[in-house]
Amino acid sequence: MAQSDELEALTKAFSGHGVDERTLITVLGKSHPEKRKSFRKATPHFFKEDERSFERWDDHRIKLLKQEFMRFKNAVVLWAMHPWERDARLMKESLTEGPDSYNVLIEVACTRSSEELLGARRAYHSLFDHSIEEEVASHVHDPERKLLVALVSAYRYEGSNLKEDIAKSEAKILLNAIKSSEKKTQDEEVIRILATRSKPHLKAVYKDYQEISGSTLDEDLKCDLRLQETVQCLCTPERYFSQVLDLALRTDSDKSTKKALTRVIVTRADVDVKEIDEEFNKLYGVPLSKKIEDTANGNYKDFLLTLIAKGD
Repeated sequence: MAQSDELEALTKAFSGHGVDERTLITVLGKSHPEKRKSFRKATPHFFKEDERSFERWDDHRIKLLKQEFMRFKNAVVLWAMHPWERDARLMKESLTEGPDSYNVLIEVACTRSSEELLGARRAYHSLFDHSIEEEVASHVHDPERKLLVALVSAYRYEGSNLKEDIAKSEAKILLNAIKSSEKKTQDEEVIRILATRSKPHLKAVYKDYQEISGSTLDEDLKCDLRLQETVQCLCTPERYFSQVLDLALRTDSDKSTKKALTRVIVTRADVDVKEIDEEFNKLYGVPLSKKIEDTANGNYKDFLLTLIAKGD
């Protein structure tokens, strides 16, 4: 391999999501000091010239690379967990990281079955000696608290029976609340409908709302992120997860956004990853597996692709 090719391979191995361990072993592991010096000098986004005339790692880059080396391990550990424990730990991490991560609470509360959510709540008791409801109530502050407490406390009916007249009535209630209220996340009727109704019922409400208003419910909630995420997770989860994955796969994504790639693939691999793959392709014109193939590296990439293949 020519030196220019080796430099390109090493740069790619350290870039993206995860690291390409095989390239690091075959190219970097066998390199001599001068070749490593050439690599350092040719990659100023990794290394910078010290005032004492040597190239040293950029401290921020070291921190980022440590995170990338951890991605494969984290994915395997999450995959091996009981789903109840996994969801409980995801919710705990969401609360620890603060408001920017509260979407994970909504994901768990709204995309799991009633029994799965109940199991996660039981696991939370065992792991952290508190209820998730108690933790959300004490960590989250208005205007989101009422909504999030109600969502994590839910135990929804999961049968197919629904009453069309009630769905139409509640679509009108939501429309009136959205058009007239500045504090929709605290509206008792909005919270009641979204936190207690079955998913088939809410999908009927979603359809009726569009017929009444001419726009979709989540479109009208674009200025109210938590309610928008709630509606998407309940009514259009494949679209929601596709959008989350698209953001996570961008090379300029921050640490928190990138973490969603592991979370979504691991938690949906046994559920609806095939449908998410199809929706992703529809939205972005490329299969999810191809996007990961082009973006991720090493064992991390191989593991994610293996999980996606489970849906085939």
